[in-house]
Amino acid sequence: MYISRIAENIFLEYEKRGKVIILLGARQVGKTTLIKKLLSGKKAVFLNLDIEVDKQRLLAASHLTPSDAIKSFENPDYIIIDEAQRLQNSARIIKGWYDAEVQAKMVLLGSSSLDIANQSVESLTGRNAKLYLPPLLFREIIANQPWYSPVFTDIQIQNNFSQQIQSLLWQNIIFGSYPEIVVSAEKRDLLFSLAFDYLYKDILQLGLVKTPDLIKKLLMLLAYQIGSEVSVNEISTSLAMSRITVDRYLHLLEQAFVIFRLPAYSTNRRKEIVKNHKIYFWDTGIRNAVLNDFNLNEFRPDIGAIWENWVISEIAKENILTGNKKNLYFWRSRSGSEVDLIITENKSLRACEIKWKEKKYRSNQAFTNVYKIPVEFITSGLKSLLPFIR
Repeated sequence: MYISRIAENIFLEYEKRGKVIILLGARQVGKTTLIKKLLSGKKAVFLNLDIEVDKQRLLAASHLTPSDAIKSFENPDYIIIDEAQRLQNSARIIKGWYDAEVQAKMVLLGSSSLDIANQSVESLTGRNAKLYLPPLLFREIIANQPWYSPVFTDIQIQNNFSQQIQSLLWQNIIFGSYPEIVVSAEKRDLLFSLAFDYLYKDILQLGLVKTPDLIKKLLMLLAYQIGSEVSVNEISTSLAMSRITVDRYLHLLEQAFVIFRLPAYSTNRRKEIVKNHKIYFWDTGIRNAVLNDFNLNEFRPDIGAIWENWVISEIAKENILTGNKKNLYFWRSRSGSEVDLIITENKSLRACEIKWKEKKYRSNQAFTNVYKIPVEFITSGLKSLLPFIR
């Protein structure tokens, strides 16, 4: 079952620019499926550099003139290089063909950031358009439900489909939003395979991790600390690792699209926290797999933290998909007042507190007094969910 993606239209817009498209995202997030869907019926060559024979085909073609290289692939309209980070020179090869103005359009797919895995990516500077594909957005899952129609009003959705939406939400929070997980009945087994076979594979193949067990222990610590400020020094002490090693492993986990950091927002260094970060998982299902905790009880003790991660990751996924037009932060004063999420875009400022239960909460006056804007609340109630559905 194919789930339509917002990225489809973005890809088609990028294609009009006539540049090499670099599609990045975690393993199993749907990159290859998306491209095959978009290029269905078109003459395209797919080379997966995880497969040795495909890697050798690319290397052999690189020794030919650009025109002969394209002929060796039988003059396709598109050349797709999957897992491009597996070959250090892949971007350099593509650059040569692009600069020779060959007729074929070229797409690179990578399951970890080419900026770290492929040192030759700078050769494509000015020649590429990058598209980041995150796990499914909740609105993409909703839009592909048989009962959903975009013509429904908010009132119709609230009155007629609240149970369906709440059920999907709960599944999404616990098992995450990787496409195969969403459509499968064997969610738990697939999540373990995804978390420990695929995601670790990219990190280990970068060759910068000498002790895989430490990565697992680090992920467990981070999974327990979602929603809290993370101290690299405390992690270093807990795992008996140097601070430099912890920083490097955190960077690798970011590059492999497992986690992302939320920095502190501040315009007053004397009264507000500036340097600290929070760390969240791009997918709450991966977080729960790390802890082997798929408890479906809504009263589980970590539900508040998981909900906070889910909301922030939904906003972060849409942001990275649409070109990082917004900046995301958390806010904390030195006196202890805190706001879970600050969103800035151009000159606009939005402040959000994220609460699981739908009830009336006291507003954070400390932030409002400083920045003169109200703090809104995002709860698991259907009214709060509407912006994540439409």
